[in-house]
Amino acid sequence: MKGEEDIPRTPDQSETLDEEDNLVLDLTGFQLHDLDGVDIPPTLIELDLTTNRLSALDSRISALSRLRKLSLRQNLFDDSGIDPISSFDAISGLQELVIRDNKLTKIPDVSIFKSLLVFDVSFNEIFSLNGLSKVSATLKELYVSKNEVPKIEEIDHLINLQILELGSNRLKVMENLHNLTNLQELWLGRNRIRAVNLCELKCIKKISLQSNRLTSMIGFQDCIALEEIYLSHNGISKMEGLSTLLNLRVLDVSSNKLTAVDDIETLTKLEDLWLNDNQIASLDGLDMALAGSRNHLTTIYLERNPCANTSNYSIMLRQFFPNLEQIDSNIFC
Repeated sequence: MKGEEDIPRTPDQSETLDEEDNLVLDLTGFQLHDLDGVDIPPTLIELDLTTNRLSALDSRISALSRLRKLSLRQNLFDDSGIDPISSFDAISGLQELVIRDNKLTKIPDVSIFKSLLVFDVSFNEIFSLNGLSKVSATLKELYVSKNEVPKIEEIDHLINLQILELGSNRLKVMENLHNLTNLQELWLGRNRIRAVNLCELKCIKKISLQSNRLTSMIGFQDCIALEEIYLSHNGISKMEGLSTLLNLRVLDVSSNKLTAVDDIETLTKLEDLWLNDNQIASLDGLDMALAGSRNHLTTIYLERNPCANTSNYSIMLRQFFPNLEQIDSNIFC
């Protein structure tokens, strides 16, 4: 017997349609198996089909010549269910395509979308980036996290890319990034990467390499635009290669093997510093190690280090850094 949550709701067009010329149709969460009972106005610019049970593309989508955003997130699409989109010529002006959280095993052919800006195929079962070479060079945001990708490839032509998300895959090497000269955010957490290689990406502002297999921080020193670095849950034993990163605001090196705080005394813009879950023995010299950011630091985490057992621990930190707003996860200034 079906429970109430298993029974698809019938969309109320007055609730789901944008009142202005029927530009947006949002069918999020209706648990629909198909769109047979849904009116799809030809004027649509955005169609959101998130969280349904769709496994095939409704043929009427292929006629939406004004469509710019299409979300198929969290459905039941496999490769054969998505393949027809490669012949939907009328919607070739699409700018945002989200097929996140489905059952894809390959990158779909989206070569007809010559103005694509955002492409999201995260949380699927994709085993290779083969097929990305067909994606338009107009792309600015690419999301392929939580798949089974072993290698960074077929992205050389994506010279306008600003955000690249490849976290939670099977990557071992940072490679083939040289042409991404406009890249600002690179997310590679939860992979198997052992060394930093940013391929001289001068514009990169944010990078995550959390939960990899790093033992060294060398590799960031030439990326002087960096503002945020996330390196928690690695095997790093020494802070190095950071003194040139004068724009750095956030540094997360928690859950590593650090015994001291080094190479960041010149950083005058540092606001957040996460050093928790390391092996830092003493607070002695910490004020000098962070001399450049003394008046800018607002957050510091040192919990679960031996130094956090120091008498008057929080009082000393407030004396060192007068503008602190948070110490560890439970002390607010």
